[in-house]
Amino acid sequence: MPGGGGALVVDAAGAAASGYSSEITFTVVMSCLMAASGGLIFGYDISITGGLTQMTSFLEAFFPEIIEKINNTQQDAYCIFDSQVLTTFVSSLYLAGVFACLVAGHVTRKVGRRNSMLIGASFFLVGAVLNCAAVNIYMLVIGRIFLGFAVGFTNQSAPVYLAEIAPARWRGAFTSIFHFFLNVGMFVADLVNYRANTIPGWGWRLSLGVGIIPAVVILVGAVFIPDSPNSLVLRGKVEEARHSLRRIRGPAADVDMELKDIMRAAEEGGRHKSGAFRRIMLREYRPHLVMAIAIPLFFELTGMIVVTLFAPLLFYTIGFTSQKAILGSIITDVVSLASISVAAFSVDRFGRRFLFKLGGGVLLACLVGMTWIFGAELGTDGGKAMPRPYAVAVVALACLFVAGFGVSWGPLKWIIPSEIFPLEVRSAGQSMSESISLTLTFVQTQSFLAMLCSFKYGSFAYNAGWVVVMTAFIIAFLPETKGVPIEAMGAVWARHWYWKRFVKPAPAPEPTPDKQTDGSLEM
Repeated sequence: MPGGGGALVVDAAGAAASGYSSEITFTVVMSCLMAASGGLIFGYDISITGGLTQMTSFLEAFFPEIIEKINNTQQDAYCIFDSQVLTTFVSSLYLAGVFACLVAGHVTRKVGRRNSMLIGASFFLVGAVLNCAAVNIYMLVIGRIFLGFAVGFTNQSAPVYLAEIAPARWRGAFTSIFHFFLNVGMFVADLVNYRANTIPGWGWRLSLGVGIIPAVVILVGAVFIPDSPNSLVLRGKVEEARHSLRRIRGPAADVDMELKDIMRAAEEGGRHKSGAFRRIMLREYRPHLVMAIAIPLFFELTGMIVVTLFAPLLFYTIGFTSQKAILGSIITDVVSLASISVAAFSVDRFGRRFLFKLGGGVLLACLVGMTWIFGAELGTDGGKAMPRPYAVAVVALACLFVAGFGVSWGPLKWIIPSEIFPLEVRSAGQSMSESISLTLTFVQTQSFLAMLCSFKYGSFAYNAGWVVVMTAFIIAFLPETKGVPIEAMGAVWARHWYWKRFVKPAPAPEPTPDKQTDGSLEM
């Protein structure tokens, strides 16, 4: 069934289905931690550039013209970092990631989720070495391109891997680990930048070189985790899938029901002659296609790029020193990690829709506040110095924004696309979603500094308007998916007031005894 194909009972509250084990085994925990570590390197590469782009040693080596702007007392504060070469260095990672994502969907379907993550880890290692050893801007950009290839493979495969091996009862929490690790990477990057910023001459090499360490760890560690049973069944390796499922769910678990539903979903997908990318365009996949486009689109339009990628530049613009700007970014990282931890414990209790609505309200209030403060205190020409109390208020609003983002769009951007697609289009759907996200990130990183220079405080009002639109969309069109087994997701779409006209109804459920376990950790 295009909607999800499972023959499992899903009650009105979206509870986990009968016949599935919800036991959290040692293998599940270690596999999820290793898979989610791809987010750690991605987060490191995101945040390291935010500190680098205002680090004196880095600017002296590659962008001396920006040093001249900083020393010019008549310079418009909004436009100090407006440099196309600088933004090309930052954005090249995302453009490479777009192309890698389109290839990764096909590769992942052929070689499996785990092997796709291994490919990504290899690219991470090459890119980190090139960046650390760079002697000119060309080496920097080439290194960032390799890192982009890595992001394309790991971001396509890791969230789906997490969703497929996690017990249905805890899938939201386990999938959110990817975003948590992403923010751990950002936190580590800001700590490294804080120290590297005090080292004259070669401090920037320390910032870029530290990324080699987690790349090696993940490259080695990924060898020892099992591939997901869903991926193995899709490649015709049923016995290996059974072994993987027993290893994941525990030796005492009865995996027959879950394996049967995975096989049914794979068989349904095998009946289609068209490729996965063409198949997802069919009418019965309309809700999945819309979400594959809408979720990453809205994610990028929340304004998160201002308070994540460009946080140090934002704080520098409002009058903080380079070192204090990085410290401000470290503070927002801590807030982000705390909020994501709250989301991990809340997403499977209160549901996805509740967190989206809560986060939308917080983001809107913060963006409106930033618009007012920047407009009133920094002015339209960037010629005024922002008074310190208002600069501190901007930092506070940025922290509140990060908290709202961290409990909503941050983790849910990874959770929703990883769990909603039927098996036959799962790799294609995740590739499409991540390609759109990376494309928009490329566009924004390439244009944000110029946009800030041109639109001034209107940049924040622009994102505020989009937050209103995306929150209304979620309320109207995203059904609740908490606790629903991943291969039984079709029942959710079939009950939705709007999407039910597109999705074929699920087949009648087969009666099975309740074998759900208590969720204890098996060691």
